[in-house]
Amino acid sequence: MNFPVLSNLLLLTVLFSYFDLKPKQPEQDIFSHGKLKVSENKRFLQYQDGTPFFYLGDTAWELFHRLNKEEADKYLEDRAGKGFNVIQAVALAELDGHTVPNPYGYLPLDDLDPAQPAVREGADNDYWDHVDYIIDKANELGMYIGFLPTWGRYWHDEESLIFTPENARMYGEFLGRRYKDKNIIWILGGDREVTSDLHYAITRAMAEGIKAGDGGTHLISFHPRGARSSAESFHNDDWLDFNMLQNGHSPDYTNRYSKTLEDYNREPVKPVFDGEPLYEDHPLNFDAARQGHSLAADVRRTLYWNLFEGAFGHTYGHHSIWQMYDPEKKRRPVNNPLMSWKEALDQPGASQMIHGKKLMESRPFLTRIPDPSIIVKGEIPTSIPGEGRYRFVATRDTDGTYAMVYCPVGRSFTVNMKVIKGMKVKAWWYNPRNGEANLFETFDNVQDERTFISPDKGELTDWILVLDDAAFNYPAPGKE
Repeated sequence: MNFPVLSNLLLLTVLFSYFDLKPKQPEQDIFSHGKLKVSENKRFLQYQDGTPFFYLGDTAWELFHRLNKEEADKYLEDRAGKGFNVIQAVALAELDGHTVPNPYGYLPLDDLDPAQPAVREGADNDYWDHVDYIIDKANELGMYIGFLPTWGRYWHDEESLIFTPENARMYGEFLGRRYKDKNIIWILGGDREVTSDLHYAITRAMAEGIKAGDGGTHLISFHPRGARSSAESFHNDDWLDFNMLQNGHSPDYTNRYSKTLEDYNREPVKPVFDGEPLYEDHPLNFDAARQGHSLAADVRRTLYWNLFEGAFGHTYGHHSIWQMYDPEKKRRPVNNPLMSWKEALDQPGASQMIHGKKLMESRPFLTRIPDPSIIVKGEIPTSIPGEGRYRFVATRDTDGTYAMVYCPVGRSFTVNMKVIKGMKVKAWWYNPRNGEANLFETFDNVQDERTFISPDKGELTDWILVLDDAAFNYPAPGKE
């Protein structure tokens, strides 16, 4: 017997016991809360047992199509480690996923017919076995797959059209039946605008087929064209459980991220979030020659613009990762990616998304509402609350126990203190770059208005002001 090894094991056991340092449990324990559903107030997602669910997604459109098992493991383990809980991926992928095989030489369909998925006997023997492997791996790591059955080109673009209402229903039923017991969220659409009766018929038939196959056990949404919303086409359809925006690849609030609040205010009420905002390292407005590429600061702004204006969660994306760009594979790059997908895993924006999730979860979750009235308009409204890249936005809970203001720049602003009901207020600055909170003041709530300025005056460095009713003794922002 190796006594040094034994003594080390005993020492670890004692340490775990003394400090309550329990080995980390598998993240799939989150699935023990039951299936996902829409909250009673129709604003959020939650589990069957009432536990809130903050959707923190990553965009991996080509995951099923382009990555082998080892690569998929690397990607999924990285994203789980960074706190993502939904991975958005497409079965019939955009980049010729219908005619270009996956890394193992398999295609998804026989004869390009959605009614004939290319399923073969045996394990690891077809395209769908590889999809199964990736879904199982994601679930094992505690993540859902935001599952797009197809990219939009195959039901929309005349030169790529392979769907009819009839085979869309059959394909949907195949998927629903096959993945009935997996932890997934269905996302129809695929970056196309619904412009004809045929488009409506195909989409609705696919939703009908999925529900027939899985018994309605999973939530369904729709991924729209850029600067559009699923609500524009399907808001009143019963199968659409929540609305998805694609606010898209602009760095400006105006006419893009303002649409989140527009969808929040629609009737009947449905949850809303942005399933495709500006990606990190993406050509701004698809015009790199004039505007360059986005930075982590740009994708942080979209996160808080969306959350503070009513979104129940958020999706991050990186321009190299969605397409799984790998120069060693000699694939044609789409829109000038700056690095390989493997390098892009560690870009700063990805690691900073979790701070938004933790901030929202550190305060009452299901009662949070957007409230533009928190910010007092300045004499020049384009300064406060601002426009373009410099828009200030605010949120609070319905009971007035806390309020938050997102400050994209260091500029003096005034808060309507009447939204906080308590007699004493604790004021924090929360750093969205590292998740650290600083309690900088506690004061009597006797003024109708109070002026603040974030720690980095005049800089393009964002901060979040958190105001708490001191009587509730909330933890530091971002802490449990």
